[in-house]
Amino acid sequence: MTRFCYNNGTTEITPSNIVLLYCIAHFMEMDGDGSGRLNILSQTEKSLEGISFWTWPNLVVALKQCQDLLPASNCSSILEKVLDCLIAKLFCPFVRSTYASSSEHLSFQFSSARSSHSMKTNCSQTTWWVEDLMFLSINLIEKVIRRMMFQELYHSTIFKFLFHYHQSKSMGATTPGEKRKITEVVISLLYLLDRSSLSCKRLFKIYQLALSLKISKLYKNKLENMIGSQLDQATIDYVLVPSPRGKKYVYDVSLVLRFVKSFLFEKGCHLSQGRLKKVSKLMDSYLAEVAPDTYLNPSKFAALAMSLPDSARESHDRLYQAIGVYFKRHADLFEEEKMSICCALNYDKLSAHSLKHLTQNIKFPPRRAVEAFTTEQSKLRSLLHKAYNLKTLDSLLIHTQNEIKHEKQDTEHIIPIYTKKLDLPTEAEKLRADLQTMHWKTLELGNTCGTMEMQMAAITKSRLSFRGSIQYLPKLFP
Repeated sequence: MTRFCYNNGTTEITPSNIVLLYCIAHFMEMDGDGSGRLNILSQTEKSLEGISFWTWPNLVVALKQCQDLLPASNCSSILEKVLDCLIAKLFCPFVRSTYASSSEHLSFQFSSARSSHSMKTNCSQTTWWVEDLMFLSINLIEKVIRRMMFQELYHSTIFKFLFHYHQSKSMGATTPGEKRKITEVVISLLYLLDRSSLSCKRLFKIYQLALSLKISKLYKNKLENMIGSQLDQATIDYVLVPSPRGKKYVYDVSLVLRFVKSFLFEKGCHLSQGRLKKVSKLMDSYLAEVAPDTYLNPSKFAALAMSLPDSARESHDRLYQAIGVYFKRHADLFEEEKMSICCALNYDKLSAHSLKHLTQNIKFPPRRAVEAFTTEQSKLRSLLHKAYNLKTLDSLLIHTQNEIKHEKQDTEHIIPIYTKKLDLPTEAEKLRADLQTMHWKTLELGNTCGTMEMQMAAITKSRLSFRGSIQYLPKLFP
C-alpha cells in the first residue's frame, strides 16, 4: 500500500497479491481520492475481470489468501469470484501443473496437512485436484462444498473429496476435540449429498472413528441413516460391531436394527427387489452370527428376525436354521417367547427338508410343529394333484397317438410321436420339468399334425386333376 501511495497510484497487481490489495483497499476505504486518478480498488476490480484466464495454481493461491483474510467483512465478494472460477476448473479432465510446483514461481508458499496415502501418485481424471485443496479450513470447507453442489459437480466426486479431507485433517489434528469438530462438519456435509453417491465401506470407516470420539447424537444419527441407506452394499464384517461398553451381549444388535430401519425408510415404495434380497441375505448371515449369543434377549432376536418384510426372502430355510440355533442355546425360553420368534417364519417358504425337520424338532413349540406338519401335508396334496393331472395328460396323449396311427395307415408318411410314460414324481422340481416337457411335446405334435393335413390336402387336390376314378383319403380328425 505504501508503494502504491508513493508511486503515483500505480503498483503491480498479480494473482499472488490481488486478494490482499483488494481487502486493504476496502479496509482503508481507498475507493477514490477526488483527483480523478485511478484508485487501487478500481485497479484490483479491473484485474479480477480476467480471473477466468488464471491458471489452477493462481486460483489456489488466491483461495488460500481468501481463507486467511476471511474474517474481513469485505472479502466475501472476491471469495465468490475465486470459488466460481476454481470450481469451474474441476470439470476439466486433468490439469498437469499442480499447486506445489507452481506456487514457488508466485513467491507464495503455505503448509497443509498431507495424508500418508497420496492420491497424486494415482490420481484419476476426476479427482486430480483433491490434495491441492487439503489446506481448506473447517470454516471454509462448507462454503466450498455448497458451491460445488450449486455448480452441479458430481456428488460421488464430492464424496471422495470429503472422505479424503476427513482422513487428512483427522491425522493432522492434535486434540480429540479438534478431531470431533472435523468429523461432525464432514458428516453434516455428507448428509447433503445424494444417497446413491455414498460408499458404505467408507462411511463405516468414518463411523469407527466417530464412535471413539463420542460425537453428538445428532451427527451420529445422520451417519447411521446414511449407512442404512446403503446397507445392501455392506458385508457381514461391517455390521459385526461390538456391543457398547457395559453390555453383556456380543454385538450391537440395536445398531443393526437402526440400519435396517433407515434402509427401509429411505427407499420406501421405491425399494427394488434386488436390493431388498441383498439385505435379506446379509440379515440371515447376521442372525446366524448372533444366534449362539446366550446374552441376547428374545425380544432383540425376534426384532431382527422380523425386521424385513416377508417379500424380502424367497426361502426361509436360513432363518429357520438361525432360530433353531437360538432355541438350542436358550433352553429356558418361555413358550410365548418362542411363539413370538416363530412368527417370523413363513412355512410356505420352507423347503420340504426344513418342514420335515421342524415337525420333529422338540425345541420348537408344539403348535408351530403342527402348523408345519399341516403345511407339509398341504404341499404334498398339491403335489399329488399336479401329478394326477400329469398322468391324465399323459394318457390323453397316448390315446391321441393311437388314433393318429390308426387313421394314417393308408399313407406313406409316419408322424413321429415322442411320448414317454412318466412315473409319479416325488419332487416338485421334477414335476415342473416333466410338465414343461409335455407342453413342448404337445406343441410339436400339433405342428406335425397340421403339416400332415396340408400335405394330404395337396395330394387330394392333385388327384382330382387327373381323369379316372378318384380315391378319397381318410381325414386325420373327424
